[in-house]
Amino acid sequence: MYLLQLRENEIFETLKSIKNSNFTVIGGYAVNAYTLPRFSIDCDIVVKDEKDLKKIEAKLINLNYLKIRNKSNLSYHEKFVRYEKTLENNFKVSIDILIKDVIDRQTNATFSANWVFENSKINVLKGKTINEKLKVRIIDIDSLFVMKMISCRLTDIRDIFMLSPKIKNKKWVKQEISKRYDFSNRLSKVKEVINSKQFKDGLQGVYGYVDDDIFNKHKDILLKL
Repeated sequence: MYLLQLRENEIFETLKSIKNSNFTVIGGYAVNAYTLPRFSIDCDIVVKDEKDLKKIEAKLINLNYLKIRNKSNLSYHEKFVRYEKTLENNFKVSIDILIKDVIDRQTNATFSANWVFENSKINVLKGKTINEKLKVRIIDIDSLFVMKMISCRLTDIRDIFMLSPKIKNKKWVKQEISKRYDFSNRLSKVKEVINSKQFKDGLQGVYGYVDDDIFNKHKDILLKL
């Protein structure tokens, strides 16, 4: 737990140091703004251009982050860079910076940085292991849901399961997914996973105890999407 807290504190301190730069938080840390917080091994941010990137890179280097060259096992591809910092006992923290576009490795679905910024606002970022809260630009919940449902990895399905009751415009969500991928394919995959016997245990392993009534409510919302 101590190392997880150390990593999370480092992420918050890093975001504080770059908060005057032009970026939007997406991914796992964005999820924490809308539902029960969970652990995330990295922080994903989006910038519009190389000018914004250079400003953030300079600050990260000053904070002893190093640019990572091998990105073959990561969630995104093409226009992004990863910076890592080694903490105690070789425990690492990382920042992924997506430049101009977010391109999902699973589906090749693309989200422009302009789309991300247009569908974001200043919001409160919360941690899992620390009490601190931080105001930064975060992608809105409907757009975050769209991105995670398209990617549809197990961790993404857990996230959209927790986000589902707070979705504001289901019609818009379905339209945005359908523009980039087969919506019925994504929904079928979600249904298969959340109907599996082990899904609830895995969900609680990430988010903590989930009451049966709450679990069934979230499940029903997704099944009817």
